[in-house]
Amino acid sequence: MDSSRSAGAYQELEGDDPSVVGDYRLVARLGSGGMGKVYLSYTPAGRPVAIKVIRPEFAEDPEFRRRFADEVAAARRVQGLYTAPVLDSDTDGPRPWLATVYVPGPTLSSAVATHGPLPVRTVLLLVAGIAEALQAIHSAGLVHRDLKPSNVLLAPDGPRVIDFGIARAADATSLTASGVTVGTPSFMAPEQATGAEVTAATDVFALGQIAVFAATGRSAYGNGPSHAVLYRIVHQEPDLSGVPAELRDLIGQCMGRDPHERPGLSAIIDLCRTAGDHAQLRRSEGWLPAGGAAGIAQWPAAPGPAPTAPLTAVVPQSPPAPPPASRPSVPSSQAPRMSRSAPLPFPPAPRTSRPAPLPRRKRAARIALFAALSTGVLTVATLTGLAGYVLTDGTSGTAASDAKSTPQTDHSKVTLRSGQYLNLADTLPTPREGSEDDVYFRCVDFEGCKFGANHAQLSRLNNGEQGSRDVCRKRSAFTTSVNTDTLMAGSQICVRNQDGWAALIIIKNLLVADYRDASVVLLMDVWRDST
Repeated sequence: MDSSRSAGAYQELEGDDPSVVGDYRLVARLGSGGMGKVYLSYTPAGRPVAIKVIRPEFAEDPEFRRRFADEVAAARRVQGLYTAPVLDSDTDGPRPWLATVYVPGPTLSSAVATHGPLPVRTVLLLVAGIAEALQAIHSAGLVHRDLKPSNVLLAPDGPRVIDFGIARAADATSLTASGVTVGTPSFMAPEQATGAEVTAATDVFALGQIAVFAATGRSAYGNGPSHAVLYRIVHQEPDLSGVPAELRDLIGQCMGRDPHERPGLSAIIDLCRTAGDHAQLRRSEGWLPAGGAAGIAQWPAAPGPAPTAPLTAVVPQSPPAPPPASRPSVPSSQAPRMSRSAPLPFPPAPRTSRPAPLPRRKRAARIALFAALSTGVLTVATLTGLAGYVLTDGTSGTAASDAKSTPQTDHSKVTLRSGQYLNLADTLPTPREGSEDDVYFRCVDFEGCKFGANHAQLSRLNNGEQGSRDVCRKRSAFTTSVNTDTLMAGSQICVRNQDGWAALIIIKNLLVADYRDASVVLLMDVWRDST
């Protein structure tokens, strides 16, 4: 997906743009490309995210959907310093989408078009940063396949590679079968142009082409019709005229015609160090050029979140979620932001009187809990009124600890601190230190907080989707981590461990005054039967 950003970094939404995608209210359009459009939004904690919505013609292709779901699941494992990690996604809805960390900065293509070629030092830092990003991408079992200047963002602290793994999802669709080319011809490798096997070395060739573009402002194989450019890539040597002498050996090795002769990514970083006269590749806030090109780093501030009125989704999730309760409008200047010095702004529970006694029927318990979760409010009174009820089919209104279909723990309340984990085998969920089984909570400076799993898998439920034993057992889309920036009070996560046991986690509160002392309060049900 081409996420090109022009000088007008934030474009107003137009009539054919959705106002809401999933749980995210869109603020502006960031760019568009062959596979869809990219929008700016914010998490409930105020962190900006980029929402990428796939074009309808791709969304209508079942094979694309299947491949897209696989690629997004793999992409969520990529956590490199020079990537924009995937935070959230919906691969089953009418229009598939994914959310990544928003990177404030122009694309390499727009920066060079506006300010001209980059100096040698900046190009070396750029190539080394992209090489580190590719290490993280390849380690997750992905090949980017469409690495090009518009998929590299120039952030104040270094480059970011975006859209990794997405291009592969289109390879087997009816669109590609009918002649649509996946990838950008000017930055393809010879093996892509001839339909040969695509490997990690394919991204190395593209990295060499990016270096040529960054240093000269033009493509190594010129412009013109796609078939002419592809012919030159397959049969001719790249045009390196105008490339500074310090970069020629690095670029020449990356753009070797034989994929097996191209250097590995660690070797590329060493080549960058050698080209820089063995100086340490030390990146700083001033890695981008000064002087006339200093405007590259002068990126306008993003528009603030929209007031939180009730959402009416134009691109709904599947199944469609009921609209959340209205909340007071908040001026964008006062919108919440993630802070290391204050708790994340989860909606507080209002003071309520104790509800009337609930009928001793499971349906009534479900309705009450569903209402509490739909509004994002879990009060002590609500939970007390639900004591003795379980979220599972085929059981009575009272808990039966010896029945397979009932949870071994009934809404156990747990406070989990950063670095602690929970084991589903515990009779009562007990926070522990020093391991990662089965679910752990961890916060890291500059990366945020997440739930992770080592010998288990996680699946966040959609807004309004009610968790239960059967729901968690039937989930097919799992990941190894869930970023807490996408969660709010009432969010639910299914867990499946290697023994086939299932659990449901309900988020009650999250406090991040300091990443070293962050904690999350959650409710947890566990089902230990393996059927």
